[in-house]
Amino acid sequence: MGRIDVILPYNPTSDFQWNLRQLDSDLIHSVIVPYTGKRGPLSRRVESLAAESFPGGSCLMAVLERCKAGFVLMIMPGQKVRLGPRTLERFLDVALDTGAGLIYCNFHKEARTRDVREHPVIDYQVGSVRDDFDFGPLVLFSKQCIDQALSKHGPLDKGKGAGFYDLRLKVSIDSQVIRIPEFLYTRLGTEDPTSEARRFDYLCPKNRETQIEMERVVTNHLRRIEAFLEPRFDRIPRRLLPKTASIIIPVKNRERTIGDAAKSALAQEANFNFNVMVVDNHSTDDTTRILQKLARNDPRLVHLIPSGKDLLIGGCWNEALYSRRCGTFAVQLDSDDLYADTLALQRMVDRFEEGDYAMVVGAYRTTDLNRQEIPPGLVDHREWTRENGRNNLLRVNGLGAPRAFYSPLLRNHPFPNVSYGEDYAVGLRLSRHYEVGRVFEPIYVCRRWEGNSDAHLSIEKSNQHDTYKDRLRTLEIMARQRMNRGDD
Repeated sequence: MGRIDVILPYNPTSDFQWNLRQLDSDLIHSVIVPYTGKRGPLSRRVESLAAESFPGGSCLMAVLERCKAGFVLMIMPGQKVRLGPRTLERFLDVALDTGAGLIYCNFHKEARTRDVREHPVIDYQVGSVRDDFDFGPLVLFSKQCIDQALSKHGPLDKGKGAGFYDLRLKVSIDSQVIRIPEFLYTRLGTEDPTSEARRFDYLCPKNRETQIEMERVVTNHLRRIEAFLEPRFDRIPRRLLPKTASIIIPVKNRERTIGDAAKSALAQEANFNFNVMVVDNHSTDDTTRILQKLARNDPRLVHLIPSGKDLLIGGCWNEALYSRRCGTFAVQLDSDDLYADTLALQRMVDRFEEGDYAMVVGAYRTTDLNRQEIPPGLVDHREWTRENGRNNLLRVNGLGAPRAFYSPLLRNHPFPNVSYGEDYAVGLRLSRHYEVGRVFEPIYVCRRWEGNSDAHLSIEKSNQHDTYKDRLRTLEIMARQRMNRGDD
């Protein structure tokens, strides 16, 4: 059986010593400890290495050069783990049986309350190129696959925070990435951040330098796998519909918020004609009555109830999109949310008229139901650039809001009938060929409350969402590769 070099980043807490004690095994060849700044005394059985940052690329390259065993086990920074009785043996068994380049597994979580729960992770795909993919605290690499990847694809990015991201992308090009569907160890003491917090980590200004590095890494990866798109865009044949714009609101059972949303839409002031199309997906609370009353008082509100009962959010969007009453530009408003002022619609349509755009995306603020700002606050996606936005979109989980579409083109590429990721799917598809315009000023209010469809998600539901978006990325990468080969 092979042996393992372990990379264990130093920290001055008792967690580090705990992790070190877990590594008392004949399978361990060496323990390499990268550290920043001062460190305490270490036992003779470890090899320390001063490092400016970890997992920065230069530091990780220096650590990997010291790894001489057949396999490299990384314990991710800030994690405290308890290995099972055969954790290392099982990792090695799978590594030797498969020849995989990277192996990870499910794990248990034990909170400070001693409550133990399962934390399943998901399978890796070609499209798992987002930088927040959850491998868990332990990742085993084949040293041979690392050496081959670095020899073929070049050294790791020299930035301070993207080394691990760059390494696993490079290894994944020519080697398998395998998840062991077993709970082989326990992560101790650290609570999961909420899915909402994880979703917006990359928008925090203090993370901007790392995000630039991450974008550089994914861009180079897309070039290597021939999925990168140059900033050349197809022209859009224009065709005007009778109405200039439609605000589209899919809704089901939102009696607390639908009235505010619809009134916010109807309050828009514009120098063109528009309507508000609310697709009421067979609500069973007071939503339908509220909409019927609003429609009686304002003929601009089109209250649609689908004939079938098998539609999700994407299907409801299509119901409005293919309606003869849909305008040239279809502008999103979720049933929980509001426009920031009465000129939001005008600004979105004006942006369409300033360029040849298939889609325009605005910026928003997150608030509670009373419009008091809550984290992350302003979400403007200023990482988007004309030159590289559609490539970087494969790394991040969304485009922003509100989203608006050129309806005649969207009818050729409609929404998938799902209730998560439908907008991301369309954004990927349209941006493959066409330019996306941005409005970076906040014109939308995203109200977070306990009734949101993505509030308090279980790990199983979060995994389902992540798997779906990774699948969308996989399909999009395949399509872009075909297009670059001239097969499209």
